Amino acid sequence: MTDASQRVTVVGAGLAGSEAALQLAARDVPVRLIEMRPQVGTAVHHTGEAAELVCSNSLKSLDATSAAGCLKYELQRMGSVVLAEAFANRVPAGGALAVDRKRFSRAVTTRIEASPLIELERHEVTSIDGFLANPSPTIIATGPLTTDPLADSIARVLGSGHLAFYDAAAPIVEADSLDDSVLFRQSRYDAGQVGDYLNAPFDRAEYEAFITELVNADRVITRDFESKELFSACQPVEEIARRDIDALRYGALKPVGLRDPRTGQRPWAVLQLRAENHPATAYNLVGFQTNLRFGEQERVFRMVPGLENAVFARHGVMHRNTFIDAPHALDPTFALTGHPQVRFAGQVCGTEGYVEAIASGLFAALCTYAQLQGRPLPHLPEETLFGSLVAYATNPETRHYQPMHVNYGIMMPLPRRVKRKRERYQAYALRARNAIDAFVDARTDLGFTTWPGELIAFDAEEDTGADTSR
Repeated sequence: MTDASQRVTVVGAGLAGSEAALQLAARDVPVRLIEMRPQVGTAVHHTGEAAELVCSNSLKSLDATSAAGCLKYELQRMGSVVLAEAFANRVPAGGALAVDRKRFSRAVTTRIEASPLIELERHEVTSIDGFLANPSPTIIATGPLTTDPLADSIARVLGSGHLAFYDAAAPIVEADSLDDSVLFRQSRYDAGQVGDYLNAPFDRAEYEAFITELVNADRVITRDFESKELFSACQPVEEIARRDIDALRYGALKPVGLRDPRTGQRPWAVLQLRAENHPATAYNLVGFQTNLRFGEQERVFRMVPGLENAVFARHGVMHRNTFIDAPHALDPTFALTGHPQVRFAGQVCGTEGYVEAIASGLFAALCTYAQLQGRPLPHLPEETLFGSLVAYATNPETRHYQPMHVNYGIMMPLPRRVKRKRERYQAYALRARNAIDAFVDARTDLGFTTWPGELIAFDAEEDTGADTSR
């Protein structure tokens, strides 16, 4: 058991911080977990709960051959606690893992509050100076909404390594306000349970009228918004539409794999809506992150067939996303250069995505635990999904660093060229699974716990047609 005097401080109880705290406590390491909410709020959080999701409620694909699905397998093998709660609180979402956000965050919070080794403090941290001077380990997991005082403190330490850009969240509408005579239930390619998604079909005239109003609608213009580069996976829907009239038909509104039962034909375009909770009383407009003014959201989005009388449970919002220049500030264990006792975890490192944040918190906990025990620091194999992301994020040769999801494009090349994409992804996934299995088996000293449910199965011949998009 770790000496109690070597308590680990974790700053931030988001996905990364919650995972880190719970992993350390499971290894008998006392944790001081500091979360500023609800005493200090943010522009997008609504509660003081741990692991509150502020954007989509989807943790992306469960397809074992997709990058997102394979990352989940890696976390299952390493015994992720937060991911286990996501599975325990999931809602139907075709081939994706989506959660009832309130039940999910409450479950994670309950685990934290029930742990005798986690002391939860509610106040804002405004400086990292004290952590730099303290030899005890610290994990900073304040996420993309790091407050200005703390961000300024980090910037002073890193010099020019502090950057910011804007992220976007999609609206949520009440189910009872939707027109069931127009919307139809179907998952793309019938992945998972048929009927997991509601689909709003456009004909060509409806689509073109919608695009016209969308690109001309009033936006919320924030200071330096126009000069900051937006992360491509979180572009506001109106910005995507500005590129070309058909841009959304090949993106968020793509109609492939769907057929309107009223016509028997594939629509010109389709907006998919995903359940936000188990009772399916609210739906998320999939892929519709937006920076439109609230009144404009209601006016324009009610042009979507079936949403003419939509009641908005939550409007879409733009919010600041802060991350550090990890390739030039952190080592391969996410420790701050020159301060090996201070680690960063989660989206503040630029590892973008919900599951990536969970993985980052788990990884930071493993490194901190090994450090406390005097054991070799773990280095995830670069053949794994998260190992490749860590290698990318901490590679000093990386220039113009921007937030990154796990993806096969940044992985080590396969030993032989595989032309067909599906077969290539299968090869990457199988190699990653073998690598994480070998890593977990070899590092029993790190105290991995057994996954509480079934592991994501892998079948090289399986092709679910699941939508692996964000």
